[in-house]
Amino acid sequence: MTQERSGEVIALQAALDAKRRHFLGWQCRLRQLSVREDSGRPNPAMRPELRIGDESDVAAEIVVLITYADPQDHTAEFRHLVRRTHDPRERYDAAIKLLSASYYQDPALFSEEITALFSQDSALAGRLLAAGHATLTFEHFSQRFQLPCSLRDLPEHAPAYQATYWHNALFNASLPGKVRILAFQPDWATAVADPATS
Repeated sequence: MTQERSGEVIALQAALDAKRRHFLGWQCRLRQLSVREDSGRPNPAMRPELRIGDESDVAAEIVVLITYADPQDHTAEFRHLVRRTHDPRERYDAAIKLLSASYYQDPALFSEEITALFSQDSALAGRLLAAGHATLTFEHFSQRFQLPCSLRDLPEHAPAYQATYWHNALFNASLPGKVRILAFQPDWATAVADPATS
């Protein structure tokens, strides 16, 4: 590879990394705001519009999570809080306390893969998997992200599956034991951020 070509590749990778960091930083700030000031209610930054495959129509608005790249310690804490009490209010309060502390403090700790939980027999999840790709459009305040994503069905033993399941269980006492969790992998090369930097 020529030096000029090598420089182009490095510059492109730096631009993609900057876009990824911009998105994760934005997500962490707004999720922190949600748990600290709005009792953890999902704001629009957590509920992107979903377009399946090459369809132009919005198929749904879904709630998504970002998880730590290495989530096992936090997953164990989520699981402990869920199993410690059957009182939904106590679980909820414990979740807000945990998440509003330092959980969203460092965006660099989070995986770029986005997860969403569906019922085991979800027709929407089936359509997503059949298409193999989707676009998530996030918009809140003056920031917008459009993320074309590939996607996969996470196996139950996957760390991101466990983190997503137990995080949701903190807020949903009636969550069934069997669910389907999909992971969305953004294609940063075609992702659009408007504005491009915060």
